Amino acid sequence: MRAPITAVMLKALERPGLGAALTWVGVVGTWLVLVLWGMFALERYGSTPASLDTAPLQWPAASRVVRSSRRPELVMLAHPYCPCTRASLAELSRLTTRLSDRMGVHVLFIRPEGVEAGWEDTDLVARARQIPGAQVDLDEGGREAGLFGMRTSGEAVLYGEDGTLMFHGGITPARGHEGDNVGSLRIVSLLTDGSTDRAESAVFGCGLFDDASPQIP
Repeated sequence: MRAPITAVMLKALERPGLGAALTWVGVVGTWLVLVLWGMFALERYGSTPASLDTAPLQWPAASRVVRSSRRPELVMLAHPYCPCTRASLAELSRLTTRLSDRMGVHVLFIRPEGVEAGWEDTDLVARARQIPGAQVDLDEGGREAGLFGMRTSGEAVLYGEDGTLMFHGGITPARGHEGDNVGSLRIVSLLTDGSTDRAESAVFGCGLFDDASPQIP
């Protein structure tokens, strides 16, 4: 049966316009498969969180960030070239607007050793400096990131007045997306009600020390 079927197929392809039509169907089908796969890959990438290291239970004594003993302090580490961090800064701005009298805020932008002067001058750093009450500084060589156990841009820690860790994680619902998220809700709950269901949340962003990322020079 195999030979007759092949012969019929060849004759069909020889019909005017049929071969071109089948080729076009194949091209369109392949294109649709690639588009769907691309959408799936982007969705999976955006919803896959980075792994969290263990943050110190007490404020690192060697940290150069000035901690107040009168209110909790939030520290966020960021990379000046991470596009995902734009959403993290937007959510941080909303938090500071809501909790301006309840916590201090520090945004530290990592500055690797050996980069040229002005390397860190990006729109993200300028955006962070517009957040009311936020102290924006550079983390030379990733020293503070190491002390606080953070390795992802947009990762944050919150410490209480006594220097005890209250929260560790991210404050966006997905990679590069703004909106309601469990991280922000938990911080608000901690600072208004004094408790929360969990003391951490997923963090989405580029690696602070990932030189291989095409989005981070």
